[in-house]
This record gives sequence, structure tokens and C-alpha cells, in this order.
Amino acid sequence: MGFLKKRTNKKFDYTPRYYKGEGNPFKINHKFDEFRTTVGGKKDLKEKFKSAFEESENSENRGFNKTIVIIIVILVFLFLYIIDFDLSIFKNPF
Repeated sequence: MGFLKKRTNKKFDYTPRYYKGEGNPFKINHKFDEFRTTVGGKKDLKEKFKSAFEESENSENRGFNKTIVIIIVILVFLFLYIIDFDLSIFKNPF
């Protein structure tokens, strides 16, 4: 009556013959995982956003935000030019 038994998965504990290191040589890691604080651990979505925000506040790369703002402003003005938006409404009429 083998059809009533619950099937168990086979487990393999393979180690390469000439491997002399520690840990699993087949473990796949991203090359930047050790530098990130948001990777690892089972956190909920709110904790991930909170830690990512704290990491961005403590970042040494503060000039990046200025570059993004400049690019966004240029793209907005380019969009307004393409749709023929009249920018004279922002001038002082007096």
C-alpha cells in the first residue's frame, strides 16, 4: 500500500572532491549584498522602506539628489515646450 504514504523529498549533501574552502561554493550571492543594509532578514515592507530611507540619509553621495532634480526640471520644461504650454502666465503682469 505504497500509495497511501506521503512522499518525502530526497536530500543530497554534495561536496566537491577538491574543494578546500569553507561554506557552500554553490551559494549564489549578489556582489553588493555585504554593503547593503536592506538585504537579508525577513522584514516587513514598512521596515524595508524605513531602513532604505535611513540608508539614503546617511549616504555620502549627497550630490546625486541635485542631479536628479536638475534632470527632472529640464524634462518638465521640455514637456511643457512640446505641448506648447504658455509660460507667460507665470510672469508678473504689472
